[in-house]
Amino acid sequence: MSRIGKNPIPVPKGVDVSMVSGQITVKGPLGSIARPLDPNVGIENANGHLQCAALGNSRHARAMSGTMRALVSNMVVGVTKGWERKLQLVGVGYRAQAQGDKLNLTLGFSHPVVHQMPQGVKVATPTQTEIVLTGIDRQLVGQVAAEVRAYRSPEPYKGKGVRYVDETIVLKETKKK
Repeated sequence: MSRIGKNPIPVPKGVDVSMVSGQITVKGPLGSIARPLDPNVGIENANGHLQCAALGNSRHARAMSGTMRALVSNMVVGVTKGWERKLQLVGVGYRAQAQGDKLNLTLGFSHPVVHQMPQGVKVATPTQTEIVLTGIDRQLVGQVAAEVRAYRSPEPYKGKGVRYVDETIVLKETKKK
């Protein structure tokens, strides 16, 4: 059995967890998230803790118990604290500006890049070279950050481009004569 799947998930006060017709819904102070349950995993709500268990002894059921535990734990954290991903623009003239649910990027192309934010993700730009994405769904926040980074991913010689704040870029040495 998955060692991660054995750990209980603490449910803080103000968070409501309901499981109806193969779907788990977590409601909290920041919003609510719903996700379909895997039929090979059973989830029990006992005295303020959620416990995931594999139904059956198949390899898939044991693996999915750990996966569902991690997904549900991320849902609980999302509705209580939320998720945040920070991006940084490195390069001369690279700028970002948030306008409502749109992110305007100037990345050295002949045209500005406008990225429409999906429902549930908010964007902020504290400075012209910083982008902060926040939301309650960890997967969605990470996916939007990856899409914004893909417009101009960091190149290996000067390191210019859009990068995560905690990302380290290993620069290559230039060609010698």
